[in-house]
Amino acid sequence: MRTPFIAGNWKMYKTPSEAETFAEALKKQKLPEDVRIAIIPPYVDLVPLKEKLKGTSVEVGSQNVFYEDEGAYTGEISLPMLKEIGADCVIIGHSERRQYFNETDGSCCRKLRKVLRESSLTPILCVGEKLSDREAGEQLMVVSKELRADFSGLTEDEAARVVIAYEPIWAIGTGKTATPDQAEDMCRSIRGIIRDLYSDETAESIIIQYGGSVKPENVKELMEKPDIDGALVGGASLIPEKFAAILDFKSEA
Repeated sequence: MRTPFIAGNWKMYKTPSEAETFAEALKKQKLPEDVRIAIIPPYVDLVPLKEKLKGTSVEVGSQNVFYEDEGAYTGEISLPMLKEIGADCVIIGHSERRQYFNETDGSCCRKLRKVLRESSLTPILCVGEKLSDREAGEQLMVVSKELRADFSGLTEDEAARVVIAYEPIWAIGTGKTATPDQAEDMCRSIRGIIRDLYSDETAESIIIQYGGSVKPENVKELMEKPDIDGALVGGASLIPEKFAAILDFKSEA
């Protein structure tokens, strides 16, 4: 049985004081015990959030990691830094990192190996197609190519620790959302790719999130799909009440 995993990616929003205010408000919400929860804020918010969320089940993660421990890499953050502050998870290969900062499948693969082989952090690997890819009917080819390159060289035990976030690029921050059937089709295909690369056991155990304009109004229908195990939430995760409503997707209210 796969435990649902819902993570809020704050992108470049919220100062440390705003993050602390958010944490205090979130702690007042009724949070489900059977859903894995994470907040993934800007780097400057990591330490204050870890402190404010101490004693709760809410994990804190990083939006990126570099594949070297230290060096002349201005603007990067290393795995030892994240380990020391107690980060729980890390996003790798978000489409905005790929688009604006020239991340490649090669660098994503190196980051995955680094995290899996030198820490207990959970990597959340993002994959997804552009609108032009989908309009050309090439969405599965694009996502399959990304996955096969990013997982290159990973053992089955390593692969089983990866969370895959399917985020159609055309649905991120646009207000557009893939239909539940479109999202399920791709997540089912992703599970099939993992089955092809590894085994039935790994394919059935791996967590696959959907991301792309997830909000309280559509999360329940998305989460009802058999191959969607969670969500990587953007804008709606910035508001405590909205994020709590998404986490409460099992409620009949």
